[in-house]
Order: sequence, then structure tokens, then C-alpha cells
Amino acid sequence: MTTELPEAERPPVGRGRLTAYAGLQVLLAVPMILLFVLWVVGGVLTIVWVGLAILVALVPVTRAVANLHRRMAGRVLGQRLPDPYRPLPDGGPMARLRVVVVDPMTWRDLGWLLVASTLGFALSLLVVLLLAAVVTWFIWWYAAAPLMQARSVLDRFFLSYSRTERLEQRVQVLTETRADLVDHSAAELRRLERDLHDGAQARLVALSMSLGMAQEAFDEDPAKARQLVEDARETTATAIADLRSVVRGIHPPVLADRGLGGAVQALALDMAVPVDVEINLPGRPPAPVESAVYFGVAECLANIGKHSGAARAWVGLAHRDGRLRAVVGDDGCGGASPDAGTGMLGVMRRLAAFDGTMALSSPEGGPTIVTLEVPCDLSSPKTTPSSAPA
Repeated sequence: MTTELPEAERPPVGRGRLTAYAGLQVLLAVPMILLFVLWVVGGVLTIVWVGLAILVALVPVTRAVANLHRRMAGRVLGQRLPDPYRPLPDGGPMARLRVVVVDPMTWRDLGWLLVASTLGFALSLLVVLLLAAVVTWFIWWYAAAPLMQARSVLDRFFLSYSRTERLEQRVQVLTETRADLVDHSAAELRRLERDLHDGAQARLVALSMSLGMAQEAFDEDPAKARQLVEDARETTATAIADLRSVVRGIHPPVLADRGLGGAVQALALDMAVPVDVEINLPGRPPAPVESAVYFGVAECLANIGKHSGAARAWVGLAHRDGRLRAVVGDDGCGGASPDAGTGMLGVMRRLAAFDGTMALSSPEGGPTIVTLEVPCDLSSPKTTPSSAPA
């Protein structure tokens, strides 16, 4: 992804700094050639375990060199070139290597190593040589910037996705999240139908039968009729409670009344484990985002109560840089995994519908920390306290 910076925010890059960048790129050319050779050797030796070990060791070194050139190219071009790699899982080396292999940017890095250590090296070396010779100093004065811009454009071509590639990735993500959301919505509808059928509907059928029997017994046995009416009244109260429970599963009233901060505080108060809540929301997110994050936090807290064995937990809500961030943690036994049940997968699907993400860190022995992030804007200023312990 390439993001254009406002003109006022572009860092000034003078000829001296451009030449310093060129000198550093010249010095890095030999290590980059060595890296490329080692990648080829590691690929050939993958038939034995030593090849895989070489590749695992090369990944962080190659990406560190690429990120350094990414930063230099971004400063020269006045653009931000963020890290485009897919996040690595917390598993073992083989799981991490599998993600690296399927990441298209890995293969772009290999192509960049070859091109940058040849054509890119020639461009950077030319800038240095023009300054080193007195007779070519005048040429360096005018040619340094165009040459380094050409080198930076070359690096950007390999080290960041083009607009077309970003659009293709976006379409792929939207296709996957739409399918997940459709499946999740269908499951939610089935759950609501089941809850209504097994709960409120059954209560209302029993209520109708009780009132019918009370009507028949009203003339012959008033005491029995009175008891049937009392039973019907209790059934009505239970049916109302079931309906309220269903409504809370769709959109909790406390969320509509008090906003995300107040609703999370209410969740914390219902926990058997002490929960510290810290809220820093200078407004309210859109209602669909608010609901998705609320149910995500609710699922995390429910898992803490059921599985963690924690002595304390904490929830943090904040909005920064256009992203709503919720962090839920506990000091329990750890070992949580989103693949262990459907609850966390449902949270991921909810968030993915809004381009949101969920990150889980839960080593054996704890602590477990779940981070939910959704890009959104906030509306009106908040009226709830900024923080409250529970």
C-alpha cells in the first residue's frame, strides 16, 4: 500500500542525504547478493532439513533489509511505504514458514534482491561517483535527485503492491468476508428461531392452554380457575423474560442507552472475576460497529469466566488514528485458541464485515490478551466517565 503524504508533511531530502542513502545502498549491495545466493541454495536444499533451516533464518534478515530500503524510498518519494507482509502466526517454525511461502511479497523480495543489487546498485553508485570526482560535481548537483528518485521508484515497484493489486486483494477480502457474514447471519437467524420456538413460543402456548382451562373451570371450580390464572400470569412473566433475552441478543438496550463504554461496564459488573475497565472514547462509533465490538468483548469476557481460571481481568476501550480498539486480557492459564470453538470465530466474522481484525496472544501459563480493532469515526462527545473499575 502506498499512501501519499500531504505536501507540508513531506520530509525535506537534500542532495547530501540523497547521496548518503545512495552510499548506504552501495554498501548493502554485496550483502543483498549474498542473501539472494543463500535463498537459491536454501531452496535447492529443501529436500533436506538444512534447507528449511536456512530459509527460516533468511526471512527476518531479508525483510529487515527490504524494510530499510522501503523507508529510504518512502522518504525520497515523499510517500509512506508500510510493511506489506502477512502477519506470522505464533506457532512453530514450520507454520511460520508456510505463511512466508504463500505470501506474494516474499517472492517480490527475491526479485527485488536481484534487481536492486544490479540495476539499483548502478544507479546508487553513479550518484556516489558523480560526487567523488571534482569534474562531475556540477552534474551531481542536478542529477542526484532524479537518479535517486529512479532508484526509489524501482524499489517501490518491487517492495509495495500496485493499485491494481491492492484492489484485487480488497475484492478477495470483501468476497471472503461477505461469505462469512452470510453464514454468520444465517446461523444467527437459526439461533433466534430456536430461541423463540423453544422459549417464548412454548411459554405462549402454555399460557393459551392455561387460560382455556381457566375459562372452562370458571363456573364449576372458581378456586381452580383462580390458580390457573395465577399460573398463566407466571408464564406470561417468564415469556416476557425470554423475549427480553432474545432482544438483548440482537441489540442490548444498555448499548443503545449508555453507549459502548457503559455497556462494557455493565458486562464487567456481571462478571464473577474482578474486571478493571478503562474507557477513552471521545464519542460514539456507528451503531453496527458498536454492536460488533460489544459482542466481541462480551464473548471474550464469557470465555474468561468459563475457561481461564483467572483471578482478575481488564478491558480497555480507546479510539486513535481512526481506529476503535478494544483490549481484553486476563491473568489466567492461557492456551486460548480461536479454533477451539465457534465463539471467537463469530467475533472475527463480525469484525471482518467492517474491515476489523482480532489478534490473540495466549501463551501457556498466560496472560491472555485479545485485541479487537475496527476502523471507524466517532460521532458526538461522550457523556460517560472516562474510566471505572469494576
